[in-house]
Amino acid sequence: ALSFAAQERMKQNEKELESLHKVLVNGTGKGNDFLGWIKLPSRIDPAILRRIKIDAEKIRAQSQLFVVIGIGGSYLGARAVIDCLSHPFLPLLPGSKDPVILYAGENLSEDYHAGLMEILDQYDYSVAVISKSGTTTEPAIAFRIIKAHLEKKYGKKEAAGRIYAVTDVQRGALKKLAEEEKYSTYVIPDNVGGRYSVLTPVGLLPIAVAGFDIEKLIGGARGMMEQCLASADPEKNPAVRYAAIRNALYQSGKPVEILVNYLPNLYYFTEWWKQLYGDSEGQENKGIFPAGVVSTT
Repeated sequence: ALSFAAQERMKQNEKELESLHKVLVNGTGKGNDFLGWIKLPSRIDPAILRRIKIDAEKIRAQSQLFVVIGIGGSYLGARAVIDCLSHPFLPLLPGSKDPVILYAGENLSEDYHAGLMEILDQYDYSVAVISKSGTTTEPAIAFRIIKAHLEKKYGKKEAAGRIYAVTDVQRGALKKLAEEEKYSTYVIPDNVGGRYSVLTPVGLLPIAVAGFDIEKLIGGARGMMEQCLASADPEKNPAVRYAAIRNALYQSGKPVEILVNYLPNLYYFTEWWKQLYGDSEGQENKGIFPAGVVSTT
């Protein structure tokens, strides 16, 4: 039997969970201007989905490669989903017609980008450049290099038709350039931070180009959203249960959490998870340190 003190502590924890759940659902707490991701699965404009699917089919028809230029949340969510769902040796499958998704702008390696240019010389390709500001150093440099390569390979007009900009609704260097060059443009909602943006065009366009059903992906997210919004009861809400357990462990002196996976194609899911938690909780020099391992490596 639990002691009286333990029972009182549990009741207090349940009240706190209910209070914090309301803060998230109602968008009243600190940082509430970036809580758009919570109800995003039920608020995605069907017209935007249709447009993404049309553009994805165009890209799939004209490109053997699709280069996603972004860093952090601007590419990790999409890469996590694509790697999770893809055959681990997709480029070697006989008869595969799915474009190979490549990534740039997440590092500053000269060798990596020089090697990428060699590959882009040999295949037809299109590009998504993802940045709210357009001035983040790594993606800005990569896009400058790849834009020049595209224009040299296809000419300025056709190159513009192969570039898809995902950026801020009204401001920033990339938004201005996209308008000047007449790129096909998608918007990152103001109230959705980059690391939560996988169910916006940031993630949905690359995932659709890779050949996956984005409507089913959103449907699954919507089902989990409904379950997590309905109740703060840890027995009914897996997100609340997870939050309560990790917080209890943190308060008991365990500041490191390790996500272990046993499938190599979950590597970038782990990297995405690390970025979500590290970047969200670590802004004020507190929170749990997220680490990841691929077992049994």
